Amino acid sequence: MKSVVFGFVLSLLSGLYSLADEPLKVSVFSTVLTEIAQRVGGDAVKVTGHVPVGADPHEFEPRPSDLKVVSGADVILLSAKHMEGYVGKLREVSAAARVVEVGGHVSSVWVEREAHAHGGGAGEAHKHEKIEDPHWWHSVENVRKAAGIIRDEFGKLRPGNKGTFAANAAAFDKELVELQQWAKRRIAELPRDRRKLVTSHEAFEYFAKEFGFKVFYVEGLTAADQPASKKVAKLLETIQAQKVKAVFSQDAVNPKVLKEITASTGARLGGQLWADGLGGGDASTYAGMFRHNVNTVVEALK
Repeated sequence: MKSVVFGFVLSLLSGLYSLADEPLKVSVFSTVLTEIAQRVGGDAVKVTGHVPVGADPHEFEPRPSDLKVVSGADVILLSAKHMEGYVGKLREVSAAARVVEVGGHVSSVWVEREAHAHGGGAGEAHKHEKIEDPHWWHSVENVRKAAGIIRDEFGKLRPGNKGTFAANAAAFDKELVELQQWAKRRIAELPRDRRKLVTSHEAFEYFAKEFGFKVFYVEGLTAADQPASKKVAKLLETIQAQKVKAVFSQDAVNPKVLKEITASTGARLGGQLWADGLGGGDASTYAGMFRHNVNTVVEALK
């Protein structure tokens, strides 16, 4: 009887040790968080990034193949701040996984935009509304916080690897501090009165707050808009009044509109900024993406 009990206990302990040795299965729905998870977790985690590099996270929807992987995950990392509208679906397919809304742990910055109300014979009323900017990773300080959050979450699920996660996170944090210091030095090359950013996407409020920029957005402008539209005319007035030196593009904006903006205002096309996550080439890592954006802005506005 004693041998049977001993064998059962030995088998149980063996199973527990085996579980602890297995890589932590991590499903991630942000290109930036995918890199952070890989850097912090190292060989102790198996990371699946579900959002492709260069994809628009606002439009992304998980496919059946994504949900199949999620169903076996130990932890799910989300950007949060309403970026992912499919959280309920992820929770349904993986009731056992720990869901971590990383961006929910950093303070929000809000964008003020003009809203239009119609009706009642009173004509069009102009109001202002505030919307939450979900692009928190354009602050290096926020990414440092995110790495710490992920380090702690991984440590809870794999206590035996806490030391590894802490060491990996510390090494990554050192790189982020160096990136932060470099960005401050680079942006210091711009006089304060030139720190005016015109972009096509409401995504740079965290960047603006961290480095003292005023941002003007091409609100609602799409590839369908025409150069003669009222929206474009209003933007032209703003650029001229603010003496903006350059306009920064994204794929969503009609090139004819950008041509009209630069021709009518004297502002030049400053280049493309990566707003929604990691990109290709030199922007394929967080540091590369951030350096690309900073260099593009500084060179265009100097």
